[in-house]
Amino acid sequence: MRHAGCPEPQLLFAALRLSAQGITGSGFSDASDVVGWLGAVQAQDYSAAKWALGLRMPVGMANDPIIEGAIANGGILRTHVMRRTWQFVSAKDLRWMLDLVAPRLIARSAGRYRQLGLDAATFGRCAEILAKTLDGGHALTRDEIGSAFERAGVSADGPRLSHLLVRAELDGLICSGPPRGSRHTYVLLEHRAPLRVPLRRDEAVAELARRYFRSRGPASLRDFVWWSGLTAREARAGVMTIRSSLAADVVNGETFWWQNDAPAPVGSPCVHLLPAFDEYVLAYRDRTAVLDTRYSERLNAGGGMLSPVIIIDGRVAGTWRRTALGVGTVSMKAEMFASVGERERLAIAGAAQRYAGFLQRDARIEVVATACRRSSSPHPS
Repeated sequence: MRHAGCPEPQLLFAALRLSAQGITGSGFSDASDVVGWLGAVQAQDYSAAKWALGLRMPVGMANDPIIEGAIANGGILRTHVMRRTWQFVSAKDLRWMLDLVAPRLIARSAGRYRQLGLDAATFGRCAEILAKTLDGGHALTRDEIGSAFERAGVSADGPRLSHLLVRAELDGLICSGPPRGSRHTYVLLEHRAPLRVPLRRDEAVAELARRYFRSRGPASLRDFVWWSGLTAREARAGVMTIRSSLAADVVNGETFWWQNDAPAPVGSPCVHLLPAFDEYVLAYRDRTAVLDTRYSERLNAGGGMLSPVIIIDGRVAGTWRRTALGVGTVSMKAEMFASVGERERLAIAGAAQRYAGFLQRDARIEVVATACRRSSSPHPS
């Protein structure tokens, strides 16, 4: 039991999360291994999500083309699953995850479906169209699928097309296909993730809990409920099933769980440039272990955006953004919450060079302190 207000849990939790998330001491040599370890990775910002995988792999073993290759060959899928948002998920895991979370997500969308005039007959008709047009391994873009729907007499204007595609993903019919230049495509899920023996629901809940707490702990039940979208009752049952494999501590009356492994020691300052929507910040209902609440609006200025951040020794110390992409360079600007010393500046420059290396470029970074100004820095494209 720890005492309220003691700073020690924050320091410990940050170190444990850095290690658990694979940001420090990562042994992942393959992007699909990163995704499998984390279970699911927020991927609404495609470029940012690729860097989220790259920064969890050893320096020199990941770059943008390598991650693109893993996505193109189908080892990693980009689809809608947790919280009905874009996620990277392993092809090996998608089916049991959909079985677990999709029915509830579909039920939550019932009112919106009615507003858009989408009923069971429409979804069934679209499933037939998709099965026919994507048969044989064909990959089509969003617009091409919309045209196929229109030719078959199904209106796909405005938000209807988005909901039709997401519903087909949640129904386990389609998923991401190989990119076609800068455009994303869809293919039939059966071509990317063949049928497997399904998990019982209680097995799937326990497995999701295992993935979450091993890769994001220390975390609370509230954190897991937020991330997974499960009910509190079901999430609690999952935690209880795996609790013998977890360490636990109580802070301010709330229990936090994590896989009982000591974090790998790292030197200070330990600096990383995290992408927008990174799981290190996003995956928790309560972010106070890594973020001073005074700066919350600097990360989330509204509109569902979550800025890319700079972490120093596990704590969010500022935001950053990409300002220019040249032939051989990438320029960035770091806006720190407070002034930093020379050692921190050098470490920030090193972290920036690692990101630039991922893009196969050299880094140019400007570091400024903007402690008294709210930031609405855009996320990197």
